[in-house]
Amino acid sequence: MGTPEDDPPHVLASGRIGAASVSFFGLAAAAPVVTLITLVPVALAAGSGALVPLSFVALAVVLLLFCGGYAAMARRSPSAGAAYAQVARGLGRPAGLTTAWLAVTGYQAIQFGLYALAGAAVTPLAQSWAGVTVPWWAGAAGCWVLVALFGTMRIEVAAGVIGLLAVGEAAVLAGMGASNLLQPFGGRITLDSIRVDDPGLIDRPVLGLLLAAGVLAFAGFESTGNYAEESLRPQRTAGLGGYGAAVLVALLLGGLSWTMIVAAGPSRIGAVADARGSELLFDLADERLLPWAVTLGRLILVTSVLAGVLALHHALARHLYALGRDGVLPGVLAGTGRRTGAPRAASLTQSLIAGAALAGAYVAGADPGPVTARWMILGGALSILLLLLAASLAALLHLNRVPGDEGAWTRFISPLLSTVSLGSLVYLAFRDLPQILGLPAGYPLVRAVPAAIGAVVLVGLVHAAVIRWRWPIRYAGIGLGGTAVVVTPEKVKEESPEIRIPQQRDPGVHRPERAANRRSPGPG
Repeated sequence: MGTPEDDPPHVLASGRIGAASVSFFGLAAAAPVVTLITLVPVALAAGSGALVPLSFVALAVVLLLFCGGYAAMARRSPSAGAAYAQVARGLGRPAGLTTAWLAVTGYQAIQFGLYALAGAAVTPLAQSWAGVTVPWWAGAAGCWVLVALFGTMRIEVAAGVIGLLAVGEAAVLAGMGASNLLQPFGGRITLDSIRVDDPGLIDRPVLGLLLAAGVLAFAGFESTGNYAEESLRPQRTAGLGGYGAAVLVALLLGGLSWTMIVAAGPSRIGAVADARGSELLFDLADERLLPWAVTLGRLILVTSVLAGVLALHHALARHLYALGRDGVLPGVLAGTGRRTGAPRAASLTQSLIAGAALAGAYVAGADPGPVTARWMILGGALSILLLLLAASLAALLHLNRVPGDEGAWTRFISPLLSTVSLGSLVYLAFRDLPQILGLPAGYPLVRAVPAAIGAVVLVGLVHAAVIRWRWPIRYAGIGLGGTAVVVTPEKVKEESPEIRIPQQRDPGVHRPERAANRRSPGPG
């Protein structure tokens, strides 16, 4: 019997979850009910009308195109690092590490925004049920405790909880949508609810709000790739989960936003949304359903936010685990539970980071509300949008540079279309940033968001440069999931003079797939 020192290093437990569970992780991370409450009313109040559900459909098409290359890359090399590992293979190690930092900071910002929203959502429920006023930090702290607890459990347990909450959210939202359709404004559903009479509306600043709704709605669905190593079929489950999450989010948001137009009336929806704001979804339900059903809807808001935070926590933990395993962050983050196979050290670290942030906000006397939560979520979603663009471009380059058994659609057409589409969305997002945030163009926060994202990109590039200079062996392993083997030049000379290690000056050496030893050309 071997000693503990002889035991193999802990790895993530494999074969634990299927495609349905992975889809629910992506659906929960996207938190569609948050979009329906925070951004859809704003977009409708701006006069966008039928463009709102149509924009969700259009964005779903773009992201389904993205899923083609994303799934192919995940099939070739399943990794808990997901986009980080894929970008490292396709665009090089510096780009991969920068993508990892964009993922970590983007998910953190979205998670903090959801914590703030959870605190704000608990207050009216406690007031109506118990007649007590619960401060925001108490609701957020309760959410944090549950997330910290489930974060270290077996992945199938967390998947069961998230699946239950996601199914409950979808069922309640579907019920609200059905009530809107059964009692439409004016007694009938008309084509005006889905028809755009003024195509010039697309060129107006309201496009920024529609883009914001789309970015917020789908940010998080790509986290399905983080569970490839723990799925039943590592080469297929993550890709199928990504497709499933994109379709589910599109159906919920496109369908629900359309039923809200039907219920309020196509000609009245702008004024109604402007008057009722974030209460639009619940007010429309209150006119058609019993009071207990509306209360259930408000409870679902809290549980869906909890599911979103838990899903993002798991995605963050696996990113930190992958970075620790590759040696670019402290190796302790790669520790896993012996019985659970979960990234225990990374999960506890993430819980400490979130707890410290919430404690700091409490000590500082902060009182974040839905508006602050919206700013944080949108800022994080913009980081994720850049991540999607980088992953799409990486798939386009890698799949064609290293051909496999993929067809022309998966290898070239789908990644090309998604790269062009996502690049256009990135341009529009930063061009219309004041409209997205709902702030004047000269407001400090409008400049702070791109500055913060630029700082994250700079940190990633500097981090990669430092590792390359100080720890070249670790640099060679970026994006390889801890499997890189580097042979020293001295060993090469002793045993195999014809084998050499590629040097930094060699073309393409920055890409992980070229880290393997190559034979030097023969004489002449």
